[in-house]
Amino acid sequence: MFESLSTKLQDTFRKLSGHGKITEKNVADSLREVKLALLEADVNYKVVKDFIQRVQEQSLGQAVLSSISPGQQIVKIVHQELIKLMGEADHSLRLSPTPPTVIMLVGLQGSGKTTTAAKLARRLHKEGQRPMLVPADPYRPAAADQLRILADQLGLPCAMPQAAGQPPLVTCQKAVALAKQGGQNILIVDTAGRLHIDDELMQELIQLKAALNPQHVLLVADAMTGQEAVKIAESFHKGVGLTGIILSKLEGDARGGAALSIRAVTNCPIQFVGLGEKLDALEPFHPERMASRILGMGDVLSLVEKAQSVYDEKQAQELEQKLRKQQYSLEDFLGQLRQIKKMGPLEQLMGMLPGFDKVSQGMQVDDKQMGHTEAIICSMTPEERRNSKIINGSRRMRIAKGSGTSIQEVNRLLKQFTMMQDMFKKFSKAPKRSLGRMGLPGLSGFRP
Repeated sequence: MFESLSTKLQDTFRKLSGHGKITEKNVADSLREVKLALLEADVNYKVVKDFIQRVQEQSLGQAVLSSISPGQQIVKIVHQELIKLMGEADHSLRLSPTPPTVIMLVGLQGSGKTTTAAKLARRLHKEGQRPMLVPADPYRPAAADQLRILADQLGLPCAMPQAAGQPPLVTCQKAVALAKQGGQNILIVDTAGRLHIDDELMQELIQLKAALNPQHVLLVADAMTGQEAVKIAESFHKGVGLTGIILSKLEGDARGGAALSIRAVTNCPIQFVGLGEKLDALEPFHPERMASRILGMGDVLSLVEKAQSVYDEKQAQELEQKLRKQQYSLEDFLGQLRQIKKMGPLEQLMGMLPGFDKVSQGMQVDDKQMGHTEAIICSMTPEERRNSKIINGSRRMRIAKGSGTSIQEVNRLLKQFTMMQDMFKKFSKAPKRSLGRMGLPGLSGFRP
């Protein structure tokens, strides 16, 4: 995400840091490039103007110009201002003292409201809450059925309308009664959207809000629409009164205009971001982490959290014992590979590493290669996975055919695995420490 903006800002600051001495002209030239980069990223013009002014005032201070590393000081200022621009982290959803807590999701048709409703329900359920999904869109064909199917996948209740075209208010009122009977403490209401904002849509939402008195009204905005998402947020905030924003499809946003503008324009916090189509692809929005990623500083905290979410302590201890006894096999490697896949796309993970953008010019990070590696190992017999030394020429040919790959790819994997085993032999002689917890599970061993 934000690839274009991130590359331009990093190039600008790299040139600035390359100067032996920083002058007011250097700073002015660099900030002019920053301004252009932000405008090209579709950031709101007024937001850009105010942002550059604040950075310039701080950057031209004597403390910066006369410091030992003025270039780094300016990067630090930009980092801090980016955090302020996107607002303080605010992803807590306060619950009503008298359940159920009502969360209304609003937005235009196509913004991803229905999928986001299911993602939010899944997240809250994992946190120990008892959510119920409520389809309140009688206009879009099969909208209620779509939400019910997603609810079934999650094993969560969905308050289906009793008849086609049932008014949203009736559906919601029945859902409140059902929630009280069934012990659900949160209702997530998926309201109707339109292809554009109109008075009819807004009046319906205003009436629904007045009747339900929701604790939260969250706008689901498509991040890839840039400034258009900001205009939509302004209209919804003015019409119905938002408490927060969920940016959907952020993984496909190469510019960053919505994320960098929407808080400043609406004064509503970005609470969650959608980072993929899967139901687990909804994450809290952390402005400080996003600012670090934009400036190429990485996002190690998010990376660690992803690792912890798939981390199995028992498996890690068993793996440590195997490493110490030099019994690490392709079976173990396959298990680690699958743990990495649970964490998300490889390119997204690598983008969280500090400095990755600097070293990745021309480097292809291909998730398909992980799939090829998995297919090759799965085409081996259990005996071959446990003891790769028995894999001779005829076996390699069979494995290549079975996995739909080439003998060269099989040879490359086996060679890399042998190198890994040699590396682990050195680790096994190191002072006792948890080898199973060194870095990410399996990441050090994978070579795409």
